[in-house]
Amino acid sequence: MSVNEVLLCYSKMIEQRLDEILQSNSDAPEVLNNAMRYSLLAGGKRLRPAIMLEFYKVLGGDPEDILNFACAVEMIHTYSLIHDDLPCMDDDDMRRGKPSCHIAFGEDIALLAGDSLLTLAFETASDVSDSIDPKNALKAINLLGKAAGMCKMAGGQVLDLQSEGKDISLDEINKIHDGKTVAMIKINAQIACVLFGADKVTYDAACDFCESIGLAFQIRDDILDVIGDEKTLGKPIGSDDSNEKNTYVSLLGLDKSVKIVNDLTNKAISNLDVFENSENLRELAQMLAGRNI
Repeated sequence: MSVNEVLLCYSKMIEQRLDEILQSNSDAPEVLNNAMRYSLLAGGKRLRPAIMLEFYKVLGGDPEDILNFACAVEMIHTYSLIHDDLPCMDDDDMRRGKPSCHIAFGEDIALLAGDSLLTLAFETASDVSDSIDPKNALKAINLLGKAAGMCKMAGGQVLDLQSEGKDISLDEINKIHDGKTVAMIKINAQIACVLFGADKVTYDAACDFCESIGLAFQIRDDILDVIGDEKTLGKPIGSDDSNEKNTYVSLLGLDKSVKIVNDLTNKAISNLDVFENSENLRELAQMLAGRNI
């Protein structure tokens, strides 16, 4: 299968499980469940959980055994998008080609939908397959909490907000990206390796791969905010400039940013030498470097 076919297969697996989880929580207020469903099942690349499932498969595991962890990551990612779009944050009215959650349901329900997805993520991750060592599962849940928390994703968002309208260094931009984007991509390699019981060499190589494609992914986002097509992206372009955000493009220019994405992609691929049957991950890194969405 091509990498696109692999991603589509994982996406179907993930969306079916996400739908099942939401249906099992039908006792929640209908408007809350609908708002969560509206954003969680709105499509998207399902990139983060797909990386987890593919790494677990490459290591020799059955992706079905860790599907709940993959869904948990997607819930956290979706909650972050709902909150990022709020007027108090990035104030974006469109997400994935349709009105943002707060436009469709109001700010109050959108805020609570995000909160509920975050808590549901840990409820879901803790529902562990019998094939997984409980000690490994506990460690993976701990790592997930750290990746989403104050020192990484949430903290990175704070640093991003605080940097608006200011001149900051490349090191400071990297710290923002490490928290906002890289941590929630890297966590998928961490979880896959921890749940499988991989050795340190394997763990480090998988994490290094994700760190490189994670930063490349964010820089490509910065590039697309300048040159992308709004209809294709499904969200407004030019928001970084209008919000006076610091990006690789604003600091280094478009051409230099493109080169860095390519260099990071090559670096990521070099870390896959320790794995057998890693062609899908290689193709994924190359595909992300040139994506238009």
